[in-house]
Amino acid sequence: MLLRDREPELAAAGLRVFGVSRDSAYSHRAWKEALGISTPLLSDWNGDLTRRLGLAREWRGLADVPERAAILVGEDGTVRGTWRYADSEVPDFDELLAAVQAL
Repeated sequence: MLLRDREPELAAAGLRVFGVSRDSAYSHRAWKEALGISTPLLSDWNGDLTRRLGLAREWRGLADVPERAAILVGEDGTVRGTWRYADSEVPDFDELLAAVQAL
């Protein structure tokens, strides 16, 4: 199951979902149109957010490539949890929902 399949359930739990990558806003727009993605995508063009969250890694000679992760941020801006995933792995949405409900 993909994120877009669970978005209504996540929204009902009060969870706001954003995608973040180092790609440009133009690239994000193209991906959203091509794949029918409704999730807002944020561009971390210079990698600042990636580094601040401790998700920077080297990949194929490129620095500051973000690890695939789900990050739960409270309404006060505090990071409440971080889940890291292999590039091909789909997040465990039930686990994320349980974490949100536990707040």
